[in-house]
Amino acid sequence: MQEKGTISIHTENIFPIIKKFLYSDNEIFLRELVSNAVDATQKIRRLSALGQFAGTLGETQVEVAFDEKKKTITISDQGIGMTAEEVKKYINQIAFSGATEFLEKYEKAKDAGEIIGKFGLGFYSAFMVASRVEIETLSYQENAEPVHWECDGSTSFEIKKGKRKTRGTDVILHVNEDSKEFLDRYRLQEILDKYCKFLPVPIKFGTRKEQVPDGEDQEGKPKFKEVEKDHIINNTAPAWTRKPADLKDEDYLAFYRELYPMSPDPLFWIHLNVDYPFNLTGILYFPQVKNELEFQRNKIKLFSRQVFITDEVKDIVPDFLMLLHGVIDSPDIPLNVSRSFLQADSSVRRINSYISKKVADKLGELFKSDRKSYEEKWDDISLFVKYGMVTDEKFYDRAKDFALLKNVKNEYHTLEEYKDRINPLQTDKDGTLVYLYATDPAIQDAYIQSAAKKGYDVLLLDSPVDNHFVSHLEQKLEKTALKRVDSDVADQLIPKGDKTETVLSEEQMNRVREVFGKAVQKPEMSVELASLSPEEPPVTVTIDEFTQRMKEMAKTGGMSFYGNLPDRYKVVVNGNHPLTLRILNESEEQQTLLARQALDLALLSRGMLTGAELTAFVNRSVYFIGGEPGGNPS
Repeated sequence: MQEKGTISIHTENIFPIIKKFLYSDNEIFLRELVSNAVDATQKIRRLSALGQFAGTLGETQVEVAFDEKKKTITISDQGIGMTAEEVKKYINQIAFSGATEFLEKYEKAKDAGEIIGKFGLGFYSAFMVASRVEIETLSYQENAEPVHWECDGSTSFEIKKGKRKTRGTDVILHVNEDSKEFLDRYRLQEILDKYCKFLPVPIKFGTRKEQVPDGEDQEGKPKFKEVEKDHIINNTAPAWTRKPADLKDEDYLAFYRELYPMSPDPLFWIHLNVDYPFNLTGILYFPQVKNELEFQRNKIKLFSRQVFITDEVKDIVPDFLMLLHGVIDSPDIPLNVSRSFLQADSSVRRINSYISKKVADKLGELFKSDRKSYEEKWDDISLFVKYGMVTDEKFYDRAKDFALLKNVKNEYHTLEEYKDRINPLQTDKDGTLVYLYATDPAIQDAYIQSAAKKGYDVLLLDSPVDNHFVSHLEQKLEKTALKRVDSDVADQLIPKGDKTETVLSEEQMNRVREVFGKAVQKPEMSVELASLSPEEPPVTVTIDEFTQRMKEMAKTGGMSFYGNLPDRYKVVVNGNHPLTLRILNESEEQQTLLARQALDLALLSRGMLTGAELTAFVNRSVYFIGGEPGGNPS
């Protein structure tokens, strides 16, 4: 048997396309060929299980081997093999039509996966790295003859009687000069680890040396000898393919460490398993992320029947859950998948909704079953939950019952509980409930303490998503406003309609404004005189809520225009504080010094006093407490 012919592809330009336009993704050739070998192996197993193959299955594993001297890579299996007719059908006829349209559409293609997947070119990805490809195959069918197929990368092929003695297929790649990197053990191991680590059929790659028992020595101590054993590089039954009832916590943790060897253990996990209206399995882990919003992305791995596809799962997983780790496996997602497919496919949209609901169900269950443990995890999971509530309307509706608000005393409340706690003390004269919050308690401590003196509670909202979360809560909660604790003096954060009488005359008030105006001398700061409680600080520096919120949004890339907003500070002088009256009774020179000192104390409490201004403050402080007269008290 010998036959020569032309591959039926309707154009001679297919191989240049494969080599040129798919070059950036050329490592996927190994994934494609190993996947084909695995499919062939699984088919013979199924036929045997169904009684349609009476022979001995033997060792059904796939082997990847290379020969640096011969410049070959060989992928071998003991699967169903092929007859000569099957080779002609499956190898010689690339199943696509409209070759001209194909060439026009993909002339500038960058997405190798889309081309290979759409036009059934999996086997031909071999020509991305090979100048010549051979197939040696023997079908499982009774009395089948071995077949040899060969092609040099043109549209011509040769088919003749082969040499294979046992059932299965060898695909031999003669690696071209441009692809010699794939004749390196470590490079091949890297690709196999990436794409084939969890394939359902054992993948052998080379051998490894192991110590095995070898009797005892003269003293009765055990002896060992070194032997070479097949190196199976994959886990054929990863945790996500097994039933949850068969897994213990240790199994889930062991699998997590297999995926992410350097990461700390996760907080908890969700095992996904659904077969209608789509097929999906997987395990999603909640990692310990704290406030690292960006650095943890792309940790979810997408598989199709245990073959790795990508770790860019946007569109499959809701955006707010991109910070999760783990695995998703769905045969409804093709092995070679493009971004345009993911965005348009209805199964992908259903998977996205399903994952969001499963996460919400799991969080709700944890909250109800063990609230104390849930609160302990909140600092880690709050980022997911808040991000989800802001970006996903359905998730907000589910999460509002288990989302927590944490205050600066490390106390936790649900949205409903917190509303009850601060109402009516934090309701203003117009009936609006005012939530106060801190973004940096260390810097805002003086403001927090002033609010506490009035009995107000202060939330801690310091994560990267909290600026958006604050605005979202104002939209969702009826007659509710959120204010930073340092956006105004405590007496004016929640206007009650009552008024504190001033102890200053009109003339004294004008004089205070004049003295502090001279002390400030900064265009970004304006002076305001207020009649506050004598217990309030003599001077408070504030920046309004709107400006702070807009500048925060600009920092996170949301509104670049507001990043250019100038800092506008309000210097609020407490007209009823004893120090204010004392300043008025001093000499003009001392008035300026005391006013400057009071202002610097306010700036210091806000973390705004640095450099030369801080040095001047220290010198002035020494002067006021009776230090050496040589210092500069300006």
